[in-house]
Amino acid sequence: MNRQYGLIGRSLGHSYSPQIHALLGDYAYHLYPMEEEQIKPFLLSGNFHGINVTIPYKETVMPFCDVISPEAQRIGSVNTIVRNSDGALHGYNTDYYGFSRILGDTQSFIGKKALILGSGGASKTVQAVLGDRGVQFVVISRTGVNNYNNLQLHADAELIVNTTPVGMFPNVEASPVDLRLFPKCRLALDLIYNPARTSFMLRAEELGIECRGGIGMLSAQAVRAAELWGERNPADPDPVATIAESVQRDMRSIALIGMPGSGKTSIGQALANLTGRTFIDIDAEVERVAAKPIPQIFSEEGESAFRALESQVLREAAKQSRSVIATGGGVVTVPENLPTLRRNCAILWIERKPEELPISGRPLSQRRGVEELYRERRPLYDRWSDARYDNIGIEDTARAIWEAWA
Repeated sequence: MNRQYGLIGRSLGHSYSPQIHALLGDYAYHLYPMEEEQIKPFLLSGNFHGINVTIPYKETVMPFCDVISPEAQRIGSVNTIVRNSDGALHGYNTDYYGFSRILGDTQSFIGKKALILGSGGASKTVQAVLGDRGVQFVVISRTGVNNYNNLQLHADAELIVNTTPVGMFPNVEASPVDLRLFPKCRLALDLIYNPARTSFMLRAEELGIECRGGIGMLSAQAVRAAELWGERNPADPDPVATIAESVQRDMRSIALIGMPGSGKTSIGQALANLTGRTFIDIDAEVERVAAKPIPQIFSEEGESAFRALESQVLREAAKQSRSVIATGGGVVTVPENLPTLRRNCAILWIERKPEELPISGRPLSQRRGVEELYRERRPLYDRWSDARYDNIGIEDTARAIWEAWA
C-alpha cells in the first residue's frame, strides 16, 4: 500500500502543496480541509504516514505529537508531522528551513539591524532563524513598543522581513510599510507568495533593494518535509529553485500589450485555449462595466474617463492567477498600470507593422493616426514588456508564447 501524505488546514482551496509534492516524488498527497474538532481524531486515526499543517492549526496539533523538534518547540508551532513505524507522531517546523533558504547568507547583517514586520506565528519562525544566525532584530507590531507609528526609530534597518498578510491576494495594492523610510535597507523579504511580486517587493525593486518572495520558502519547506518523510534523499540535487520556478510559472498570468489591432485579443483567446487559463479581454470588460461601447465612452465622457475605468477593470483582472489578459492599446499611457500588471503577470508585447493595423472602431487611431500613436507608445511597450512577439499568425504566435511562458 502506498504511503499517504497531505495537508490539513481550514481553507485549502488555493493550496499549491499538491503541485509541489508531485514534483518531488511519486506519492499520494491530498488536501484535508477540516474544523478544529476534527484534528484530534484525524491525527490519531493512523491513516497517513506524513502530514503538513497550515493555518490555523500549527499550534493546535502540538499536544498530539509524541516528539517535537527543538526548532518547533522554540517557535511554538508544527507544520510537518511524521508518523513513525511504531505509530508515534513526530512534529517539525520545516518553515524554519524554508525561511533559512530564502534568507541566504547573513554574515553581512551581523551587527546590523533587522526589522520583522508582524508578531504572529510566521514572525516567530523568522525570529528563531535570525536569532540562530546572530542577527539582531526588532519586531514591529500594531500595539507593541515598536510599532508602525514610530518606524522612524528604525531608519537604520538594513534587512526587513514582512511576515504579515498585508499585500496578499486579494488586497494586493497594500504594503505594510513604505520602504523609502529605510534608506539603509539592502534586503527586503516577503513571506507572501500570492501575488508573486507584492507591493512591498515592487517598491523594493524601484529603490534598488534586493528582494525575494515567499514562493521560494514554500518550495523549500516542502522539500524538507519530503526528506523527513523519507520520500527524498537529501543528497540528491537541490530542486528548490526548479520547483519555485515551476509553481510561479503556473501561478502567474500572462498580459498581452501592444497597439490597437495588433492581435492581442485573438492571440490571447488562442493562448487561453491552449493552456486552459481564463481569458480576460480588458476592452470587453470596460464595455460591460460601462454598459456602452468604447467609442461612445470616448465621445460622451472623454479619454480621461475611459482611462480611469480601464485602470479599474485592469486592477481587478490582474489580481487573478492563471489568466490570459488582453489589454487595451493605451494601457501603457497610465504609469500606475505597470505595477498593477507586474505583481502577477508576465508582460508580453505583441508587435505588428503599423501599416497593417486596422483603425475601424478605434477612436484614437482614427483621430491621431496610427503612425503618431506608434511613435508615442513604442518606447513604453518596449520598457514594460518582458518579451516581444511578432504577430506571425494567431495560432503560431499563441503556441510560441505557450512554449516559452505557460
